[in-house]
Amino acid sequence: MPLLKKSYTSKDYWNLPDGQRAELIDGQFYNMAPPSRIHQEISYQISRFLGNYIESNGGKCRVYPAPFAVNLDADDKDWVEPDISVICDPNKLTDRGCSGAPDLIFEIVSPSSRRMDYNIKNALYAQSGIREYWIVDPVKERVTVYHYEDDAAPVIYTFTQNVPVGIYPGLTLRIADLIG
Repeated sequence: MPLLKKSYTSKDYWNLPDGQRAELIDGQFYNMAPPSRIHQEISYQISRFLGNYIESNGGKCRVYPAPFAVNLDADDKDWVEPDISVICDPNKLTDRGCSGAPDLIFEIVSPSSRRMDYNIKNALYAQSGIREYWIVDPVKERVTVYHYEDDAAPVIYTFTQNVPVGIYPGLTLRIADLIG
C-alpha cells in the first residue's frame, strides 16, 4: 500500500530520510521491509553464481544486488530496488544506479512483498523493456520466469529443477543447489 497519496518524483525519492527504504512506482512510495535471512542467502547465492559465470565467460553484463536503484522511466516516477539486477548495457549505469530497464531482474518473495512482486512489479516490469523477470518464492519453493521480450506465458519451476537463464543460452540455475 502506498505510504503517501500525492504524486512524487525522483527528487522526493533521493531525499528520503537516511535509513528509510522505499520504492517509487507510478509516483507513489511503497515501504520496504527488511529482508529475512533466507531471502538474503538466495540473493547472495544467485548474485555470486551469475557474477562468476559472467566473469569466467568474459561477459559484459554486471550483477547488482539490492540496494541498487533502478529508474525505469524517463519521467522519474518509477524508482525500484530489485533484489538482483543484471545490466548488459554499460550506458545505462550511472552514479546513482541504472537508468533504464535492466536485462534481467530477480525478486525474492517475502511475506510483505508477495502482492508487490507478483502483481505491481510484474506489470511495471512488463511495460518497462525488461527482457526477463524471475520471481523466486522461498515459501512455495518455486520460480516463476517471465520472458517479456518473447511475449510468452510465464513458466513455473520448482527449486529442484534447472531453470534456463534466457539471456545466457545454455546456462541453467537450480535454486536447491545454491541454498542446499
